[in-house]
Amino acid sequence: MALTDAIKQEIQQSYREVLAGKGVRARYGQRLMIAEIAKYMGEITENDGQRTSPPATCVVEAGTGTGKTLAYLIAAIPVARALGKTLVISTATVALQDQIVLKDLPDLKKHSKMNFSWTLAKGRGRYLCLSRLESRLHDEGSGDSDTMPLFLLDNPGAEEPGTRAFFEEMLASYGSRKWDGDRDHWPEQIPDDIWRQVTTDHRQCTNRHCSYFDSCAFFDARKDLDEVDIVVANHDLVLADLALGGGAILPEPENALFIFDEAHHLPDKALNHFAASVPLNSTRQWLKQLSQALVKMQPYLAPGTQGAKTLDRISSAARDVDLVLARVYEETEQNTGWDFNEERRSAQWRYPEGELPEALAELASESRIATAGLVRHLGALAEELQGAFDERKQHEIDRDTAEAWYPVIGAFHSRSEDQLRLWTAWTEQVGGNSEDSESQGRTNKSPPPARWSVRQRWDHAEDITLFSSPVLANSLLYTRLWSRAYGAVLTSATLTALGRFDRLQARAGLPEASRMLVVPSSFRYTEMATVEVPAMRCMPTDDGFADELIKRLPGVWAGGKATLVLFTSRRQMHQVRDALSPEYPGLIITQDDMSRGEVLRQHRDRVDEGRASVLFGVASFAEGIDLPGKYLHHVVITRLPFSVPDDPIEAGLAEWINQRGGNPFMEITVPDASIKLVQAVGRLLRTEEDTGRVSILDRRIVARRYGQLLLDSLPPFRRIIEP
Repeated sequence: MALTDAIKQEIQQSYREVLAGKGVRARYGQRLMIAEIAKYMGEITENDGQRTSPPATCVVEAGTGTGKTLAYLIAAIPVARALGKTLVISTATVALQDQIVLKDLPDLKKHSKMNFSWTLAKGRGRYLCLSRLESRLHDEGSGDSDTMPLFLLDNPGAEEPGTRAFFEEMLASYGSRKWDGDRDHWPEQIPDDIWRQVTTDHRQCTNRHCSYFDSCAFFDARKDLDEVDIVVANHDLVLADLALGGGAILPEPENALFIFDEAHHLPDKALNHFAASVPLNSTRQWLKQLSQALVKMQPYLAPGTQGAKTLDRISSAARDVDLVLARVYEETEQNTGWDFNEERRSAQWRYPEGELPEALAELASESRIATAGLVRHLGALAEELQGAFDERKQHEIDRDTAEAWYPVIGAFHSRSEDQLRLWTAWTEQVGGNSEDSESQGRTNKSPPPARWSVRQRWDHAEDITLFSSPVLANSLLYTRLWSRAYGAVLTSATLTALGRFDRLQARAGLPEASRMLVVPSSFRYTEMATVEVPAMRCMPTDDGFADELIKRLPGVWAGGKATLVLFTSRRQMHQVRDALSPEYPGLIITQDDMSRGEVLRQHRDRVDEGRASVLFGVASFAEGIDLPGKYLHHVVITRLPFSVPDDPIEAGLAEWINQRGGNPFMEITVPDASIKLVQAVGRLLRTEEDTGRVSILDRRIVARRYGQLLLDSLPPFRRIIEP
């Protein structure tokens, strides 16, 4: 579809209206970004609504202050509407998701004449399941007659999560429409173990057959999904949808234009999503729970019926799985060169090149066959139970039994499928990646999967967990997303590594025809900030480095009102904090002291009161916090953010690059460190009025050859380097 004059005019007119309405001036980088995205989308060709041009993405790196959300919304909405495609905006964080839904989209609609509708999409696990909540209350001795009047209660006081009163309050708030059933909208944070008791997944949900379907929070939230122009989601939900084949939760990729904001997270999210694990002893405990559930269920199924026979098959399959898991545990415990880290009471073993020892490979194959049988029989019983919901047919199982047991069997089925994923991944031929052959005709094979095991000791128990993960998400993302999507835009403040897009292209499997653009920043970096490398006696690799940090840091932050000190190790952060806090009472707050929101609130309060405040943080504070203006004048980087060397996925990738004659340190470690360093430095300047300084206490940035590359990847601050 060519970009018509009418669409161009709508984009230009909307941009002018928004600038005038908000009283802001046009930014060169923002205009450039709008033009690039609109041009990319306009060049997609189609026939009968299907993309006919080769797969391609549009990649735009746009730093803080560009106004990239407005840029992609103004460019993409008119094009998506003209094409009749749904615009799917995906973020990595809830904070950005909320900002787009609650601020950016309403703002754009208010200030422009564009007419569009939107909704927020979240996974089923973010919503209350009324059936599970009712069962939870029933388990504690409440009959229906006791629970139903709770809908009519006004507003009981806030209760401790996990108590009966807490669940009753939850039911009352939902029944009186004071709460919409969204976990993120509950006034306090609900702990994971509590929330799991009152939510569900697609395997446990009976959908339209549920007695609570008409008042279901999840389906209520989903109603708008097919009708709206824009769906705001997150990377995890997009990946979950792709894992289900695409189009199960979100619009089909072929009918969607995707915008991935915070796109630098996407490859790692994809790796996490397609990884698998099985804790051996925990799984054997779980099999005992399954057996106990089967015994309880038996009286509800008439002898000789299909359901009763399936129950016997599940029982037999569970025993088979348990026997083989005992042998796997014995094999890995006795024939692995465990090297225990006593402090963490754990040991890790990576299988080089993903190759398993012969005995373990045979046991993995047996485990796959046994687990596949269990999955099959649990699936058959779930279908039997689901059949009982169809009132038009006679069925051997009554509806009450089906309603009570379907979620239980669904949960066991789901967990067994997760286990099967690990055994399937462990028995795949190394080098025979089935998805890779489709992947844009690449000549280089993908690296073999990473396979490893972890042995953990607790006071009264021990377990061995087996893991598998792709090493790169390139072929997964290419085959499931880029090759299918009508179009996709990736944007973030940090997409290049050492000034190039190569690392992102390799990690995300971006198509050859993709367009790449770095949008120039509106910040006057040389006037706004300095980067300083003070003289240090020790390198971070030296034993005395922590002691030197303790000695030097007070001088480094002296005179500043708002300082952020970033560490790469929690242990070192606590060591430095413990040494300095007594000397500087009421000055240092670490990100572990309380919740993130509370830490930032206390920091702002101190600054507002005219007191100095020093924040200590690790990786998550190097990227996700926003402290504009007076709340941050100085970022101190104690150590260059190189990856932890014992990560099995990184080690597997390094091994593969070595075999191809490459240099993993220069190809992976340094580029990845440059991205993290740019993100950390990016905490300093959040608006065009901000000023400040960055201090890097790791002298490798000037003493090592790669240091110059890292220094040059930073924004062009004025440099002050002590000899």
